[in-house]
Formats: sequence, C-alpha cells, structure tokens
Amino acid sequence: MTIPVGLVHLLKHLPPILAPSLVTYVSLPYGLRLLYPTHVSGLIVLLASIIASPLYLILSTLYTNFSNRNAAAANGAVMPPYIEASWGGVSTIKALVNNFKNGYPGDIFMEWCEKYGNTFSMTISSENRIFTSEPQYIKALLATQFDDFEKGPVSFTQLNTLLGTGVFNSDGDRWKFHRSMTRPFFSKDRISHFDVFDRHADDALNQSKARLADGYPIDFQDMVSRFTLDSATEFLFGQDVRSLSAGLPYPSSSPLSITSSNVSHPANVFAAAFIEGQNVTSLRARYGINWPLFEWNDRVLPHRTIVNRFIDPIISAAIVKHKARVAVGDVAESKEVQEEETLLDHLVKITQDHKTLQDEILNIMIAGRDTTACTLTFAVYMLAENPHVHKRVREEILEKVGPSRRPTHDDLRDMKYLRAFINETLRLYPAVPFNSRTSRHATLLPAKAPGQKPFYIPPMTTAGYSVFLMHRRTDLWGPDALEFDPDRFLDDRVKYVTKNPFIFLPFNGGPRICLGQQFAYHESSFFLIRLLQRFSDFKMAPDVQPGWSKPPADWAKCPGSKGKEKVIPGAHLTMYVKGGLWLRMEEVKNAEST
Repeated sequence: MTIPVGLVHLLKHLPPILAPSLVTYVSLPYGLRLLYPTHVSGLIVLLASIIASPLYLILSTLYTNFSNRNAAAANGAVMPPYIEASWGGVSTIKALVNNFKNGYPGDIFMEWCEKYGNTFSMTISSENRIFTSEPQYIKALLATQFDDFEKGPVSFTQLNTLLGTGVFNSDGDRWKFHRSMTRPFFSKDRISHFDVFDRHADDALNQSKARLADGYPIDFQDMVSRFTLDSATEFLFGQDVRSLSAGLPYPSSSPLSITSSNVSHPANVFAAAFIEGQNVTSLRARYGINWPLFEWNDRVLPHRTIVNRFIDPIISAAIVKHKARVAVGDVAESKEVQEEETLLDHLVKITQDHKTLQDEILNIMIAGRDTTACTLTFAVYMLAENPHVHKRVREEILEKVGPSRRPTHDDLRDMKYLRAFINETLRLYPAVPFNSRTSRHATLLPAKAPGQKPFYIPPMTTAGYSVFLMHRRTDLWGPDALEFDPDRFLDDRVKYVTKNPFIFLPFNGGPRICLGQQFAYHESSFFLIRLLQRFSDFKMAPDVQPGWSKPPADWAKCPGSKGKEKVIPGAHLTMYVKGGLWLRMEEVKNAEST
C-alpha cells in the first residue's frame, strides 16, 4: 500500500508547526501556577495553545523578512518588489492556477509585471519566490551566475514522479553525468543524416493526404507529435515506437473518433498519459511547496505507470541485445561512444539499473517529442494565419530545393527566410515558456543601470523566469514585438538581438543550453520543406474544433497575438494548442511542374 504523498507531507511538516502549541499547552500551566497558585484557568491555557502556532508562524515570517531586508541593506542591495497578497499567498495561488487552467499563457505574470516591474517577489504556500522576465537577470540565472543557482529540491520533488533523476531534473555531478553521456549523440555528423526524418515524414504526410481525401481535416498537432516521437526514438534508441501506426485521430464529431482501436492503441494510451502527467506536474509549481496537500494521493503516478509500460519493452530489448553482444565478445570494453551505437546502446553499457534507464529515456522523449512538435504546430498555425508568409516560405523552398528533391544539410543552411520563419515562431511561441532555478546560497542580481541597487536573493529562493514574456516585450524587440514578422531576423531590426543575444532564448542558455538545438532546427526545417512540397493553402477548421478550445470573445479586444488567436495556447512543461490544431490543406497535384 502506497502512503499518500499528502500524509507524508503532513507528517514531515506538522510537528515543527504544532510544536509551539504543544509546548505552550504543557508548560503554560506551570508558569501560571507560579503567578496564580490558587487558580489556573483551563480556558486561558487552551486559547494560548491554539494561538501559539499561528503566532509563531507570523513572528517567524516577520523575522525572516526583517533579516532579509537587513542582509540586503548590508550588501548595498534591496529586495525585489513584493506582490500584495493574502496570508500564505492563497490569492496568488488562486490567480496562478486560474491562469494556468483558463487564461492566456503568462497573463497573470504580465499583469504583475505592469504593476511591479519585470522582476518581483511573491509568496506561494508560505514559500518566498521571485519572478523575472528581465534578460540581464535571466542571463545571471542561466550563465554568468550559473554556480549560484540550481534546479533545487523544491523543483525536484515537484518533477520527481514524472522525470525522476533524469537530465532535466538533476543537479551537480548527476547532471554532468547525464549531459556528458548525451552530448556525443547530437554531433553535427549524426544530426545531418536525414533518412530517419524522411521516412517518418513520408508516413505522416501520406496519412494526412488519405485523411484529407476522405473529407476530414487533420489534427496537425497530433500528427507532428507522432512524427517527432517516432523520429526521436529511432534516432536515439535505434527503434521507433511506431506511434504513427495508430493512425491519425478523427474529429470528435465523427463516429470514427471513438472506435476501440483509436482509444486503446498503446501509442494513444501512452500519449494521453504523457500529456496528463505533464499537466498535473505543471500544476504543482503553481501550488508551491505544499503541492502534496492539493493532490493527497500522487496524481502523476498512475500516468507515469502507464508511460513505464510503454517504454519498458524498449529498455528490455536493449538490455537483451547488450547481453547477447557481451556473450559473443562483441562489445567494446571502452566506455567511449562507438560509431554504430545509439544513445540507448550507450546507456545500457554504462548502467542496467531499470529506474535510471526509465528516467533518462523519458526525459529524452519529452525533449525529442514535445519541443519540436510545439514548434511545428505553431509554425503551421502561423502559415495558416499569414498567407503572405506561407507564400515566401514556399517560394524559397521551391527555389532552393525544388518541388520534390529531398533537402540536404547544405540546403537548410542556405534557406535564410525559412530559418527566420522558424525563429519568429520560436520567439512568439517558445517550446518551454516558463522555467525556474533555485538559489544555492544568498546572492545578488546585479543592478540594471548605474545608480540602481542590485536585488538581494536569499538562500533557497525559487527564481522563476519566462522567455515567453521576454520575447514579447516591446522595449526589447521594438514597437511591433507582438506582431508575427519573420523579417525582423533579416532586416535592421535584427539589431535588437545582436546587441543583446539573451533576449532570444528559445533553447535556454548557459551551460544547460539545449543539446538538441541543431537537431530541432534540422528536424523542423526538414519537415516543413517536405510538407510545403506536397501541400499548400492551409486553413483552420473551426467547424470541428472543440468549442471549449476556441478563444473567448473578449480576447479579440487585446493587442497583438492574443487578439488574433484562433486557438487557445496552453503550457505545461512545453507549449501546445488546447484541443489540437485542426486544419485543412490542399495537396499540390503536380509538384514537378509547380
């Protein structure tokens, strides 16, 4: 029987919280007898015991705040502006959860930025945090003060059920170990072979063609998620999970959408658990350190169990393969990466601990599936919403590659507008819109300008940051920052990012920058080229889009992207489109003569 995580949390944290009340209840009668030997009021003892713990928490909080302000002053610094909120940050939690479930990504943070500035502090479940969308401070968190910050224990406990001790949820030597194992598999030579991309892109586009020919639109987000998952697993593990073999989903209005094969196919069961596990995990960050009380039983664990059942055969096959090679002396004793090895081959050579392999594979699958699927989903959404951009992207593809030839690495390097288009998609819709670090010890974030004071960051403070908000700031990107325009990466507006590269961080930055950055660019570019060689005239399909996934009417009054949205962007660990991106596309009938 598994002990509920909420109960474990209470057993760990209640004793020190209740200790003042218990001490008061036991000791106060003795003190009162010394003053009033003839009468000790039981009511006074009871009331004093009841208020002792809350009073202690209040005084402790006041003392901590006082100490932090003094420490800041002693270092010539100040504390970040503080969000006014109810005791314990209850109102802050409500605002964060409501925005996560029902709002536009980051709206509540934008509201606070407008009121308090781009860096501020808040209380969530009695835990003090800071938040920033300031490039100078994000640079400090990720790069210039890398040794002052880590993922931290709070983040680890929130992510542990889903990610375990994989590369995205580890610090120190363990993180360095994961990083060093993975790096060789994203070398230029390995990521420049496009056979894997071509095979799975052809499968995905053929299925799309057949579904469109039957008169149905396609959920483009679902289709590219299958493409990226199959491509990443074959590239990194030596065998794809064949998620495309489940077929593409039908609109919910079609009777075919609820056939048993669609619902019960292992790839679809895995995908549903994968997504819901990320949703619940992301909610934990909004609830803060006391997230177990909001779940009681671990709500991620059932989803992780389903995911494990999906990936365990991959691990077992790799271990059997490794043992067979060892038996015939066909495994090099060196721990160095061999040319024919996949990442999974290398992992089982280093360790055969099942949990370690599960965690690492799942971390890599999130990176390989969700991030590029996000980029491709929003890229095609932007093609549908901006026909003039679609026209220019397709013209460049036909000019550089032609209507049917497979693109090469050199082709991708020469396609400037395609890269600008992908970058603009990543600017407005970065795959990982929100992230955080934790201060390992007390530190300072440097002053923004001469005459200003640095910010003091107490030890073990969670520092959240958002590239999503930073990428949309008009003071950083110019007055048209909220408009989709790939030319900003080609004309004189590129000066904004060249003079301050840390305003554009779609792949994070510093020592933990995404190892798969070039892999993602190659995969996205390759798929878009193949897509536009075969299809054109992308149009949204609102007639099959679920009603709950359509933007509220009042969004139309908002400036920039939010006011133009035809879908509701969501964000768990990565960005996605709620309800899917339902599209109709026209097949290019005579590609060779286009």
